[in-house]
Amino acid sequence: MIKRCDYKDCQKAGLHKCPKDRTLSDYWHFCQAHAAEYNKNWNYYAGMTPEEIEREWEHDKFGAQATDSKNMSAKEFQQALDDFLIGDRPRGSRPSGSVTKSLPMNVMAAFQSLKLGTGASWSAIQKKYRELAKTHHPDIGGDNKKFVKITTAYQTLKKYLEKK
Repeated sequence: MIKRCDYKDCQKAGLHKCPKDRTLSDYWHFCQAHAAEYNKNWNYYAGMTPEEIEREWEHDKFGAQATDSKNMSAKEFQQALDDFLIGDRPRGSRPSGSVTKSLPMNVMAAFQSLKLGTGASWSAIQKKYRELAKTHHPDIGGDNKKFVKITTAYQTLKKYLEKK
């Protein structure tokens, strides 16, 4: 059943969900015009202090509040820095040693061209490639050089990861 737009006196279909608060558990249902207006003015971080925002960001990025670097050993700090810079790696799956030294340069460049961390899964690589290809494909007026670059990167990762 299609709901009516929750905006006062609007009779259009409410096909677009917009969160009522930060819990993201309850939603308004708006028509496209009212959803766009609502989202333009809605601020997820409204009412939070800068410290609360930082904790929220750390929790979303790292899964827990980041440890203060002053209390870390040099090895722990390097590990945290590597995890942050490499990104997109499932927690607990970090290989021993430096990942940046174990991958060939063309593979590292391919990850960078697709704007992905070196720990990205094959499905994440495919999803990102499709997203970028839709944006840069020459048939839709995109940049042919960028399209060739991302296609080459995708093929490099496909070959490196031995995907058929």
